[in-house]
Amino acid sequence: MAKGHKPKAGSRAFWPRKRAKRTYARFKHSKESERLNKAGETKPIEFGGYKAGMTQVLLTNTRKGSVTQGQDLSKPVSVLECPPLFVFGIKLYRKGSKGLETSGMVWAKDLKKDIVRKLDIPKKKSELPDIEGKLGEISDVRLLVHTQPRESGLGKKKPEVFEIDISGTLENRWKYAKEKLGKELDVSEVFAEGEYVDVKAVSKGKGFQGVVKRFGVRIRSRKNKEKRRHIGTMGPVTPGRVLPGVIPQAGQLGLQTRTEYNKRLIKIGNAGLEIKGGFVNYGEVKKNFVLIEGSLPGPKKRFILFRKSFRKTDVKEPVEVKSVSLESQQ
Repeated sequence: MAKGHKPKAGSRAFWPRKRAKRTYARFKHSKESERLNKAGETKPIEFGGYKAGMTQVLLTNTRKGSVTQGQDLSKPVSVLECPPLFVFGIKLYRKGSKGLETSGMVWAKDLKKDIVRKLDIPKKKSELPDIEGKLGEISDVRLLVHTQPRESGLGKKKPEVFEIDISGTLENRWKYAKEKLGKELDVSEVFAEGEYVDVKAVSKGKGFQGVVKRFGVRIRSRKNKEKRRHIGTMGPVTPGRVLPGVIPQAGQLGLQTRTEYNKRLIKIGNAGLEIKGGFVNYGEVKKNFVLIEGSLPGPKKRFILFRKSFRKTDVKEPVEVKSVSLESQQ
């Protein structure tokens, strides 16, 4: 009997490699977030910050069973400046025939002036008493927040707007959302040092590139006719078409949404980070910041989202940071 042939049944990895719709990503509501909603304390599970650059820290390895347990290690860390987020609204969802549908939205009374740079503010806004009667049909509650880039060293005014999931039961989430409406949300209220986070960002854009750089195709020998930085064939004769996602071709590289899992949050600070001369192509980190172990996708000044890790939900390793390198990067 002939072997079954299913060319599209497997993973196609990152395909199609298209440009992202916008320069900052968003976390979609998923089964993992529902699992966090059913258990645990009531608080947001996401936050965001601007990528300032990288430095290194000296910390004591507290991981049990490690070969270097108890020794001082130098670790590279990414620096994210995280000015407080402003909660300008609450969004309610109900279950529909095709998933979650918007049921209502509550706006804060006193809004920041920079939000008009991003959104059109309606003249008639729903208030809390108008929404209280609909709570019987509600299945999810989320916070609507925007960034405050004026409080960072970024040098821009237009904020980013996105939704934040809240963990806990539905009643507790609604109470928490009402308390936070019209107030600021600090990163220390969401995360703690030693937690693991998932990071989502849009990678560096590299424009239109050929197959050698885009897919790592081997450069052909000098005796090949005419072309060397090209593929040798566009596929088999049958089927009589180019199979999508199978044949490497030139196109967009970079500026694509990527998620990295299980990044350890090393430190949360609120007094700024005085790097000598400032971060190159960024400036000074003025107030709140976080240090995340390893590198993160995207260039400097890119807005990066991070949430509680769904793969290491209950893992929290104590971190003993002895020093943070403040040497000049110029």
